[in-house]
Amino acid sequence: MKKIFPILAIVPLALSAAGAATEQEIVDHSASIIREFRALPEHQIPPRVLRHARGLAVMSVVKAGFIFSGKGGHGVVVARTKHGWSGPSFVGTGGAGWGLQIGAETTDFVIVLNNDDAVRAFSRGGNVTIGADVSAAAGPVGRTAEADVTATAAIYTYSRSKGLFGGISLEGAVIGTRKEANARYYGRPVSASDILHGRAAPPAGARRLRSAL
Repeated sequence: MKKIFPILAIVPLALSAAGAATEQEIVDHSASIIREFRALPEHQIPPRVLRHARGLAVMSVVKAGFIFSGKGGHGVVVARTKHGWSGPSFVGTGGAGWGLQIGAETTDFVIVLNNDDAVRAFSRGGNVTIGADVSAAAGPVGRTAEADVTATAAIYTYSRSKGLFGGISLEGAVIGTRKEANARYYGRPVSASDILHGRAAPPAGARRLRSAL
């Protein structure tokens, strides 16, 4: 049994690390994810998809487990407004399950919000269930997809994984607004709706993220 304990320790350590970052670190990391996804030569998000996006959710999710599995992640949602991109509204996800799996993996997600209904789902300040509250599809990739891009779902999901797991899907995932994180970052209680509709001025620390968009 002693050999199992260090492996089981992967789960709480990896998942606690997913929630340990400060709000500014999450914003800066989200900016880096956007830049990295734009730079992928064969698998980049088609520029037309980004040009027509009504919003984006950017997240890093850690999944870890040995027989029992768990996942935890955090990120931000931004939306287009009349004055450019909104400030970030903080979101998180988590869950647990059962399966024959071992190891830990970090997956970066860029979720493209293709229409106003998708933005409204994230503006409610509660939970959004992918595939139920908003329809989801794997997004087209690469320069060759540029001419044929037509939105077929409320959101497109793009992911890049590192580690020992594979085949991760966001179908059925629940993403929730982190109200306390929003309050800390904006210095006052502020709703996801006010942030994503441009009624809350983006803090100076969001400049790098907004420029990456």
